[in-house]
Amino acid sequence: MTTRSVMTRVFVTGLKVQAEIGVYKHEIGRKQPLVVDVELDVPTARADRLSETLNYETILAAAREIAGGGHIELVETFAERLAQACLADPRVTRARVRVEKPLALAPDAVAAGVEITVVSD
Repeated sequence: MTTRSVMTRVFVTGLKVQAEIGVYKHEIGRKQPLVVDVELDVPTARADRLSETLNYETILAAAREIAGGGHIELVETFAERLAQACLADPRVTRARVRVEKPLALAPDAVAAGVEITVVSD
């Protein structure tokens, strides 16, 4: 009998957080909305219990903690911090984080932002 590894992709899409973010003078000292998508690859054999996989509520908690941690200049920094927080769980082998800043180019664009992918060592 062959043993197979199963890769589970845990995801959260459209997560809304308020963060003090931006490099421009009018962005300092005020919160702005961010919309965050996260995908995490977690190898699983058979996940029948929450303890056997990654609870996506941890993604929400990490995003809120980063957003509440004080002013961040770049969405790239927010994305990197969130990816690293997710990779702190040793089961996570890859983290893809997309951060949209809806007010960045309003009203000319729906959003601007970044997407990064970090693979564990």
